[in-house]
Amino acid sequence: MSVENESNATAEELTAAGTADSGYLTFPVAPGYRVNVRSGPGTNYSVIKTLPYGAYVTIRCQCDGTTVSGPYGTTDIWDCIGNGQFVSDAYVQTGSDGYVATGCA
Repeated sequence: MSVENESNATAEELTAAGTADSGYLTFPVAPGYRVNVRSGPGTNYSVIKTLPYGAYVTIRCQCDGTTVSGPYGTTDIWDCIGNGQFVSDAYVQTGSDGYVATGCA
């Protein structure tokens, strides 16, 4: 599966991020943070698990949700990392302030 790069990320940044066997891009979570995984794209959704320090996430798609401030800025972009599993893009080092994956349907 090919992912359109509609962001400002360079080819080098995307290559450095890595590609999972599924064809989706994989990125590191901000160092020193244990990030909450929520059941939907917002802080109003329940926390279903917490990622450990040093975790990587595979972004299946991205969508707009609650605005969150984190180590990588303030954004309303949420990354879907699994079925019904979302993390704020403010805690994922994608190298971009915009989308790096297709929008969630």
